[in-house]
Amino acid sequence: MPIKEDENTSTGAGGKGRNPRLPVAVGASKSTASQNNLSPREHQLMEEVLSKENMTLAMKRVKANKGAAGIDDMTVDELESYLKQEWPGIRGELLEGRYKPKSVRRVMIPKTGGGERALGIPTVVDRLIQQAVHQVISPIFEKDFSESSYGYRPKRSAQQAVEAARQYVSEGRRWVVDMDLEKFFDRVNHDILMARVARKVKDKRILLLIRRYLQAGIMEDGLTKASTEGTPQGGPLSPLLSNILLDDLDKELESRGHKFCRYADDSNIYVHTQRAGERVKESVTLFLSNKLKLKVNEAKSAVDRPWKRKFLGYTITMDKEPRLRAAIQSIKKLKDTLRVIFRRGRGRNIGRLITEELNPVIRGWGNYFSLTTVKKIPEELDFWIRRKLRCIIWRQMKRAKTRAKRLMKCGFDKDRAWMSAGNRRGAWWNAGASHMNQAYPIAHFNKLGLVALQTKLISS
Repeated sequence: MPIKEDENTSTGAGGKGRNPRLPVAVGASKSTASQNNLSPREHQLMEEVLSKENMTLAMKRVKANKGAAGIDDMTVDELESYLKQEWPGIRGELLEGRYKPKSVRRVMIPKTGGGERALGIPTVVDRLIQQAVHQVISPIFEKDFSESSYGYRPKRSAQQAVEAARQYVSEGRRWVVDMDLEKFFDRVNHDILMARVARKVKDKRILLLIRRYLQAGIMEDGLTKASTEGTPQGGPLSPLLSNILLDDLDKELESRGHKFCRYADDSNIYVHTQRAGERVKESVTLFLSNKLKLKVNEAKSAVDRPWKRKFLGYTITMDKEPRLRAAIQSIKKLKDTLRVIFRRGRGRNIGRLITEELNPVIRGWGNYFSLTTVKKIPEELDFWIRRKLRCIIWRQMKRAKTRAKRLMKCGFDKDRAWMSAGNRRGAWWNAGASHMNQAYPIAHFNKLGLVALQTKLISS
């Protein structure tokens, strides 16, 4: 790790020295800190951000996360050698409050429900600095975040959120207020957000740096567009900043006694009646608009039964004892992803296709939807996946003679093998026919190591 400390600069809360050329904080003195009942650490968070231990940890995490290059085309692999020469100057600019981040690179990615989402990819240097800032200020806010907030937080997950939602429904709250914020990350008001950050962060250099990241601008097609609102998704700070802003919503819902689950900008509030849900939806919409300047997407928000809505890819069954299952949209997305792999695999060895491409996707999907307890879903998916593989095998055999020989090797007599091989049906029909199911049974794919969702989900 090439990042080194200045001998005269504090290393954070435990640092003994401080650069005598710098004030305690930009715009603040020791006496001011004392008058405000603030510890020196609260006015010297930048020194803690730039400490050797914190920067080393930030470097490890940036390397582990990898990611695309920003507008300067520098990769994560090139970062360390670059910093050997440039870090002293960058560090000095950060300590003096002069550092200016580069614009982010705009990238469009498809959304699950259709359309596209804009990502802003910072340069790797800015990702490193953002990660270092995140590591220092996150604990300051984390301890006061709501227990009903699950997104982008340590030791919290989407599975915990949907399990909490299921519990609320099982307690009799059979109506959900499903709130969707319209282009949340694009429309965050900078002044409102920074006011919330400044409640607990007192080092003005940190505040100035965060605002500069918000206003760094977006580069697309070689042109930079100024950022007057929003916090671009793609940098380490954005998830934390979203939680800081929406913590006001959490506290408001808690003060009203509501049961809710929030994951980033996705909020579900569980109530007993439709009438109560309509009242909650109206009042929360007003709160978001008036207090946080955020707009609710009316087309995607609703007061409805939980089993008619999806939350974080799951839906809740309408049984006497509510259960969790993968939403229809989640199943469709999995199939769409696998279809691309199947198309690529038509000329490949089936065993390698399974181990190198199919299994990672199936295993990841199964891990995320491990709370599913509806047996029909994994059974149908496993059947569909095996049929698609049999379809590839049928196509790879190409000629009737080859198919007949293969079927005879699988134990078919000559007449049946030729009759099955010579039918003029398509590959998909044959993949579901008895001869292919007998020639390539479940045990065949088990030997090749195909992950079975039925076993993975139901045994979880």
